[in-house]
Amino acid sequence: MLDEKVAVVTGASRGIGKAIALELAAKGARVIVNYNGSKEAAETVVQEIQDAGGNAECYQCDVADFKACEKFIGDLIQKYKKIDILVNNAGIVRDNLMMKMSEQEFDAVLNTNLKGSFHTMRFVSRQMLKQRQGRIVNMASVVGVVGNAGQVNYAASKAGVIAMTKSAAKELASRGVTVNAVAPGLIQTDMTEKLSDSAKEKMMEQIPLARLGRTEDIAKTVAFLVSDDAGYITGQVIHVDGGMVM
Repeated sequence: MLDEKVAVVTGASRGIGKAIALELAAKGARVIVNYNGSKEAAETVVQEIQDAGGNAECYQCDVADFKACEKFIGDLIQKYKKIDILVNNAGIVRDNLMMKMSEQEFDAVLNTNLKGSFHTMRFVSRQMLKQRQGRIVNMASVVGVVGNAGQVNYAASKAGVIAMTKSAAKELASRGVTVNAVAPGLIQTDMTEKLSDSAKEKMMEQIPLARLGRTEDIAKTVAFLVSDDAGYITGQVIHVDGGMVM
């Protein structure tokens, strides 16, 4: 259980982030639901958690903004005197073929997915080292391992997240802080719902378990990694992909 733990989940207003926020709250954590532009959606997540008897609040912050992240984490530490769990889930896509990709499309994805994760880890790490305990989970992707046509920016960002996770794990381990990454495969979200049946069938051919993943599959993996049961796991990349990449 995560009773009395303070957990920050970035990009938690929908999809995988929402599922993680709900799961951590159900296990007793006080969850800070971070969002950038979807205030109404974030407030809905908070209300859902509270209706189930949990504790949550929302906080707007663009994780790509270094100074905004400094204030975000600083405000939470001032209020709660600790941060036990950080889940870096915020991410965007700007897909395009490499020869057509603009500098803005490349930079936007790197700034949110990679630098955003660095920003929050950078500001939470000092507090976790002081506490001599903490759990950080970064959201990677199978695309960061095997690549994907039309996603050189996204693949680069997620490969960077994996490398950053391993480096941070080595820096923070001596004080009892673990840093791991989760690499989802094809997960059933609003995006995959819009795909044609033929596109879904083609995807299924790549997945030995022959189904799309659920957001709950990711959330339960994250909940394990931030629990006491995972205290001897750090610097790892956990694939939750139905066997897609092995």
